[in-house]
Amino acid sequence: MKRIMTWLASAAVLLSPVVAKAADLAVKAPPPTPVAAVYNWTGFYIGVNGGYGWGSQDPLNLFTDRFDRVSFDLNGGFIGGTAGAQIQQGNIVLGVESDIDWAGIRGSGTVTPAVAGVPATITLDLTNKTDAIITARMRAGVALNTVLLYATAGAAFLHETAAGSSIAGVPCGTAGVLTSCGEKRWRPGLAAGLGAEWAFMPNWSVKGEYLYVAATGTGVSKDQLNLLRFGVNYKF
Repeated sequence: MKRIMTWLASAAVLLSPVVAKAADLAVKAPPPTPVAAVYNWTGFYIGVNGGYGWGSQDPLNLFTDRFDRVSFDLNGGFIGGTAGAQIQQGNIVLGVESDIDWAGIRGSGTVTPAVAGVPATITLDLTNKTDAIITARMRAGVALNTVLLYATAGAAFLHETAAGSSIAGVPCGTAGVLTSCGEKRWRPGLAAGLGAEWAFMPNWSVKGEYLYVAATGTGVSKDQLNLLRFGVNYKF
């Protein structure tokens, strides 16, 4: 009996480190779950953009404000650059953005100008174009981690051109009728729209947005464009 008790005591001494280690393993806490990184939209950025525009323009209004309002449809593409800055607080992102685009948004048609509904003594073939677009806008949005949904509004400037040729009646350049058959001007206006941006890398994002631009001419003239724009931005 004494020999058996001696063996049991020896076995307990030999097994005690194993038992202690097993106990430590049993109570050891699991490693913490990694916390997913939250994207921060704060910073300055530059980018490129391009897209398609369509709308209406009054080319006669570039020559003179004496004729009644006419409206020509126009459409075409544009491409340019973007610069902006924004700051994020919680899920709210506020910023400013400006862009300048070279455009080929064109239209054409035939028109007999009228004054108070009375036709003038000239009929014209006209071509019209918006060849540059500048906007300076505020942006306000909601960040859903790497996705930003935003609204935007601000000032816009359209550079418009028109050229005509007489096809009936007195020729262009006739005093008192239409002294010029080619004109270009900057038109001020407003822009507003909605967009979405996705940060697919820490410093890179892609965006898509719709902008409505209304530019004021002389009198009651108003030229309108719808811009569907896509872009890539790099954030510093």
